[in-house]
Amino acid sequence: MALTSEQQQEIAAARAAESRTHRPTVPALEAMLFEAIPVLDHGFVRVIDYMGDDGAVVQAARVSYGRGTRKANEDAGLIRYLMRHRHSTPFEMCEIKYHVKLPIFVARQWIRHRTANVNEYSARYSVLDREFYLPAPEHLAAQSTINRQGRGEVLEGDQAARVLDLLREDATRSYDHYLDMLNEDEDGAARDPSRPGLARELARMNLTLNTYTQWYWKIDLHNLLHFLSLRADAHAQYEIRAYAEAMLRTVEAWVPVSFAAFRDYRMGAALLSAQMLAVLRRMLAGESVGQPDSGLSKREWSEFMAVLGR
Repeated sequence: MALTSEQQQEIAAARAAESRTHRPTVPALEAMLFEAIPVLDHGFVRVIDYMGDDGAVVQAARVSYGRGTRKANEDAGLIRYLMRHRHSTPFEMCEIKYHVKLPIFVARQWIRHRTANVNEYSARYSVLDREFYLPAPEHLAAQSTINRQGRGEVLEGDQAARVLDLLREDATRSYDHYLDMLNEDEDGAARDPSRPGLARELARMNLTLNTYTQWYWKIDLHNLLHFLSLRADAHAQYEIRAYAEAMLRTVEAWVPVSFAAFRDYRMGAALLSAQMLAVLRRMLAGESVGQPDSGLSKREWSEFMAVLGR
């Protein structure tokens, strides 16, 4: 991911500016503010602004007037209790705003989470950059034979090279046609002053889904953690998982106590159905239980055994 000199200057100027405030700030997140965390080949995640911290979660839960005088371990215990019992509203008191650069197909998957405020780069108004996502060889895989929305074996050799060539050629050709229809060069100059260019809102429909877009994305902590619990999961598509993993770093810096509770009770935990719990009790009582007499479907049994590490 390479930022232009203009973008680097903008980031440097933003980081150099300081403001006095009575609001709580988090030094670890302040150190990351505005910095671009590289994701994929041309993407990034940047924290632009935030409100609240672990103390804000505690303050909201207790509905206290100030920062409180409880001991740190008592505050941590309360946060862990809230997370463990899925009390969501105190976590909604914290908000964070990101600037994200991502491929269009990842954005279309991401936008299914309808709990954030989003403002995307307008291709009706501006010309998109000539930047396309091309998977690294280790992420170029065949369709899974057992999961309709997953990947199987990694492609190798000539087959992998051909796929990458097709992706590159299609994206490049489509972008060239995009500029031709606009009658513009990449710097915005008219190619042929004697002919009008196609409207930007129409020319953009020719672009491939691996073209990069950008947006500002603002969300509260509760809904962010829900997003991350799904998108940082090992079963999530690699490309969106790469963004989620970068965002996990920012959350850990921002609200370390809430992050630790999230890691323990959400990311590293497992949910058992009532039927699974009943089977587990039978097993603990010394009974030998198999799938046919468990009351679980084959898929549920497989998931249950995976949770137990068996």
